[in-house]
Amino acid sequence: MKVVVANSHVGMQATELLKYDGQEIIISGAVHKVRKLGALLFIVIRTGKSLIQCTLVLQHLSIPAETYQEGNYVTITGICHKEENAPNGAEIELKSIKVLSQPAVKLPFSIGGRNLGINLDTNLDYRPISLRHIKQRAIFSIQSSIVQLFLEGLGAIDFVKIHTPKLVFAGAEGGANVFKVDYFDRVMFLAQSPQFYKQMMVGVFGKVMEVGPVFRAESHETSRHLNEYTSMDIEMGPIDSFEDIMDVETYILNYIFDRLPSLCPSELEVLKVNVPKVGDIPVMKMAQVLEIVSKEHKVRDSGDLDAKSEQIISQYVYDNTGSEFLFVTHYPTAKRPMYAMEDPIDPTVTLSFDLLFRGLEVTTGGQRIHNYEMQVEKMKRLGYNPVNFSSYLQIHRYGMPPHGGFGLGLERLTMQLLGLGSIKEASLFPRTISRIFP
Repeated sequence: MKVVVANSHVGMQATELLKYDGQEIIISGAVHKVRKLGALLFIVIRTGKSLIQCTLVLQHLSIPAETYQEGNYVTITGICHKEENAPNGAEIELKSIKVLSQPAVKLPFSIGGRNLGINLDTNLDYRPISLRHIKQRAIFSIQSSIVQLFLEGLGAIDFVKIHTPKLVFAGAEGGANVFKVDYFDRVMFLAQSPQFYKQMMVGVFGKVMEVGPVFRAESHETSRHLNEYTSMDIEMGPIDSFEDIMDVETYILNYIFDRLPSLCPSELEVLKVNVPKVGDIPVMKMAQVLEIVSKEHKVRDSGDLDAKSEQIISQYVYDNTGSEFLFVTHYPTAKRPMYAMEDPIDPTVTLSFDLLFRGLEVTTGGQRIHNYEMQVEKMKRLGYNPVNFSSYLQIHRYGMPPHGGFGLGLERLTMQLLGLGSIKEASLFPRTISRIFP
């Protein structure tokens, strides 16, 4: 009889089992769940990405219970069989179990059930354990596929992947929401975005992309904010208008959501995810949005949309167009960063946009200033000293094409796609004003 050994570094996928019907197989993984049914014992083994069902006839084989307790890491040997009622149509009839390691103490909660059954704080306090649950793992398998498709789709249209510093000389967004860091004999900051550097790299490659951490020292703690999150960024030039940037985001969202079901079908199924059809994304100016929203909600800040406003306008667009996405454009100049290009027709607004997805902003983007005199004038007008930005201003001084880009929040996109109650659930190890462990 041929013996198939799953590579311990790669892992046996449950979907592969049918290929080995009737053969002896050896796999390694964790005991995920144990269930007794009469004289039959079902032991589910968790490998890198799969759950594999094994059966043990208790009267035929004497294996001590401590061998297959939940949380053990084991190597099992058995015969693979087709079984319609088993996950993926196959299971392993156990012949032996070898224990590789055992927990020092009992797990704080079971991770083998259909639902985790604990509150969010407990989930996050015991994150190394709770992430082993099938639904928690599914969140981050899907998130991994989103990043993979983001880079793949942009690479297909000649974007170059870059890696920019996260210790920076100045906050790209301005204001006080930056983390200061002692850096030898000077003060530096954790990057609020890769903004300055991705602009610089447009002058090198024309079209660049990055997926990396960004930091915001904001003191509020809500279900939609993190102090460290992952931003999926692009920057590109030359462009004809900021609409070119929105076209690229529309393209990449279609690319991601058209292909996501084929990359992680079981994960989408276990979380009951409704993957959106993106198509063409509606566009509305900020002034028009405020006019619609104000009919049922008091808008306190005409320069930005609060959570309620985002939900109202998103529902309005869905009811009238069927789209779950909306580009909101022409945000006020006073509310956008110093590098935002002002509308030449109306300088009180910028050639910028946000993207709303199912009632939440997930992207901010727009056209940047590329003219040296214009950038220096705006810096001075907003109270910045251009001398402090001399290295950044090199791109303007020595020539830049019209350009722009966007930052797409990975955790927010994940949260909205999966219908999670808090953005913390979409972060492996969330960082907020009150949470710094584990």
